[in-house]
Amino acid sequence: MTPILEILWISTIAGFATTLGSILVLLFGRPQERVLATLLAGAGGVMLAVVSLDLLPTAWKIGPPLQVLLGLIFGLLFMAVADHQLNSTSPTLPLTRRQRLKRVGLLVASGIALHDIPEGMAIAVGQEATEGLGFIIALAITLHNLPEGMATTAPLKMANIRRWKILLLNIGIAFFTPLGALLGVIAVEAVKGSLAFFLALAGGAMAFLVFAELWPLSRERHPHYALLGGVIGYVFFAIISLLH
Repeated sequence: MTPILEILWISTIAGFATTLGSILVLLFGRPQERVLATLLAGAGGVMLAVVSLDLLPTAWKIGPPLQVLLGLIFGLLFMAVADHQLNSTSPTLPLTRRQRLKRVGLLVASGIALHDIPEGMAIAVGQEATEGLGFIIALAITLHNLPEGMATTAPLKMANIRRWKILLLNIGIAFFTPLGALLGVIAVEAVKGSLAFFLALAGGAMAFLVFAELWPLSRERHPHYALLGGVIGYVFFAIISLLH
């Protein structure tokens, strides 16, 4: 398998974790809050370990410091602007409960799709930098996408949206991760000598996602299980990184 096909393959699997999360809710209903908290924080712990133990150290090693700094800043700013745009959307008229639930589900879906692009780029850039790193990042994103698929499906299911429509929506979202991976491959190939920038960009985007979304969301659901999941996720990746 060529490197590009390998990157597209692992990023597609990571993307379809969203669809798997949706299917689980459609079949069995919403999981317990402590399970969601552990999954979200565990994904956050793995992502934070990826950023602090691999992405940023590798970027610092292979690229000029200015390139690393700019990549980190751009990654943080991109995710901050994307989050602001999503959260600033507000209804102009009073909505019924069904409309509110439908709107929440669609907003969550939009946020996931938007975040999946830099996540896919992180997989591609990580794999380009160190063989096997892209796979580890994909694993972290898989753990992250699973509860996100659940978060999209639960309000839409409560709003009595048809199951096949919910499933199609989550299948569509899944393709944004390999799309991001493809964009990452193109970007690295198009701008030679820019790998450090894109590694830091992916690191900034993932760090923002952890501290602005995954950690707060997991603590809202169950603070003790969030802490447990975060520690397990970080230690899990740290051990894998040392072995690698």
